[in-house]
Amino acid sequence: MCAEDHCPLRCAHCAACAQKTIAHMLRRRPLRTCAQKTIAHMCAEDHCADVRRRPLRTCCRSPLSTCVQKTTAHMCAEDHCVTLQTRPHRLLLRSWTLRLDRETPETTRSIMDILKSLGHPEELFNLFKFKMGGCSTVMPKLDYESMSDSLRTCYLYLNQTSRSFAAVIQALDGELRHAVCIFYLVLRALDTVEDDMTIPLDKKVPMLNNFHTFLYQDEWCFTESQEKDRQVLEDFPTISLEFRNLAQEYRDVISDICQRMGVGMAEFLEKKVGSMKEWDLYCHYVAGLVGIGLSQLFSASQLEDPEVGRDTELANSMGLFLQKTNIIRDYLEDTQVGRAFWPQEAWSQFAGRLEDLAQPEKLESALSCLNLLVTDALRHVPDVIAYLSRLRNQSVFNFCAIPQVMAISTLSKCYNNPMVFKGVVKIRKGQAVTLMMEATNMRAVHTIISQHSQEILQKVSLTDPSRDKTLHILALIREKSALSQSTLPSRTHHLSPMYLSAAMLLAALSWQYLSTTAAQAQGTGNIQGQ
Repeated sequence: MCAEDHCPLRCAHCAACAQKTIAHMLRRRPLRTCAQKTIAHMCAEDHCADVRRRPLRTCCRSPLSTCVQKTTAHMCAEDHCVTLQTRPHRLLLRSWTLRLDRETPETTRSIMDILKSLGHPEELFNLFKFKMGGCSTVMPKLDYESMSDSLRTCYLYLNQTSRSFAAVIQALDGELRHAVCIFYLVLRALDTVEDDMTIPLDKKVPMLNNFHTFLYQDEWCFTESQEKDRQVLEDFPTISLEFRNLAQEYRDVISDICQRMGVGMAEFLEKKVGSMKEWDLYCHYVAGLVGIGLSQLFSASQLEDPEVGRDTELANSMGLFLQKTNIIRDYLEDTQVGRAFWPQEAWSQFAGRLEDLAQPEKLESALSCLNLLVTDALRHVPDVIAYLSRLRNQSVFNFCAIPQVMAISTLSKCYNNPMVFKGVVKIRKGQAVTLMMEATNMRAVHTIISQHSQEILQKVSLTDPSRDKTLHILALIREKSALSQSTLPSRTHHLSPMYLSAAMLLAALSWQYLSTTAAQAQGTGNIQGQ
């Protein structure tokens, strides 16, 4: 249950949790290596009746053996655990957070989000604003009461299966929102079939090729999947029912994209991504087609011009940029489970096997390969800028822009970063909230892209083999996103950043503590009233 950035353990499914959710805390990485197969994870979820507050068996004895830095990689909340004090962020506010760990996991996660943003006053301000409801202007809440039971269930599945897209989908205007929700769930079901390694190929290939036909079969479902998102297959009749309730123009787009994506996925089941062109083709099948389908839905809704749906090249680039970012970031997670999405043409220049890049002695070669792929992903940014510049509807703009600025922020963090080969590289919660609240207009998007492009530029090594290509694409991005500095909003802080950070931390902790105390008092009052 390591909460350290250097730890390579990744998020795994909690088999012991009654609700089949990821039952862990902070960075949400339950221990895969538990010898007793009990997932010694210290679940703090109310639904978890069996495994609440169970410390690791190695508590107070030895650090986690698989942790790269050999630090204490557990999340013991017991007072007897002396090794707990070796972790600075836990030593801070220790007596208070231990109690919160046991009773209010959501509060604990909020505190950790705040601690990670210390030194970034703007992030602290936006986190606090977000917690107080400031996200409502970007992502207003839906009226679930007015929905049919089946549609409400679809939105439940959307929130269960999507980490990043659920909120922006639900912020879309009108009937487009429902169309995109169903589109996402259909493709999530298709992707779940592709990801499930327990389905034999002679069964999986026909399923992928024919999946689009299941949309018109009332009772079709698949109950043999072992994937974490299997509910979208097990209850596919609910999803297909809402699909058939959509307008014809939406159904045509979704069915067509589903058919083309299924065929593409089947093509790559039995072959690895070899050349850079094949990498583009694979990303087209699994993400570029999503961008094309979404663009066609935008136009079909009449919220955007027909040209948005017709220009498949720009729409494809939108998808490729997101997918390549995910593939680059998820190197370690994929290689640990035997998946290989980095193109062989790239990694074979630096290593005999893809997994060799994670070896410490291969670090220089690994970084060269990483930077080559980041550079290749960056070549889609000019198309992203051109695509976003065409959008006119605010909800569609937010839906498209937020994932893109998150992606370039992630790429900036990944570039020349050894942590890609050791653990999880992701942006801070405060940074993500700030991007989400800022990326609501084209000028802000230009600013964000320029800032992260400059960050990458500052990290380009004189000896990097891809240096010239990287500098060229960064120059092209700067040209596309050039803005007069005089027109940009000032980011000068009139208070000391550390002073403002401390003030925001104190305010946030006080608010969290008062909220917790009030909730406990209310619960006590209700019990006494009964």
